[in-house]
Amino acid sequence: MHTSPKQSITFTEAIKKMERYCAYQERCHKDIQDKLSTMRLIPEAREKIILHLLEHNFLNEERFAKSYARGKFSIKKWGKKRIIRELKYRGISEYNLKTALKEISEKDYLHTFHELAEKKYSTLKETDKNKKRKKLVDYLLYRGWETNLVYEKVNELIPF
Repeated sequence: MHTSPKQSITFTEAIKKMERYCAYQERCHKDIQDKLSTMRLIPEAREKIILHLLEHNFLNEERFAKSYARGKFSIKKWGKKRIIRELKYRGISEYNLKTALKEISEKDYLHTFHELAEKKYSTLKETDKNKKRKKLVDYLLYRGWETNLVYEKVNELIPF
């Protein structure tokens, strides 16, 4: 049932809609609040819906953080700094940040980093050594890899 922007949605419809929204993919509180703000509900109804989602395990911040960290690392090849920045932006607690990062093994982390750096290096067409270094550094830092790892690897691949 689609509602026009002016039409209200019932509390029960809103709950069902939010359950489906959460079941489709892990969500954080911020996602839920953003979605609820588009539904023209009174604040009390929004709070009750969030409580309902928490009580019925549709909304679980720790599970969201773990899933987010695993996904962004394995699919987008993000480093820990980028994952932390994005989770903080979503209002994830310090405890859940730490828990989420434990999902990534150090061995996989370093393996992925070296693979990513070498792959990017092989695609750089730049002939100027300094510009090539800068492009590789910028690429890896943007993806959230730690500065010490980045400079160590760039010095290994493109020595002065």
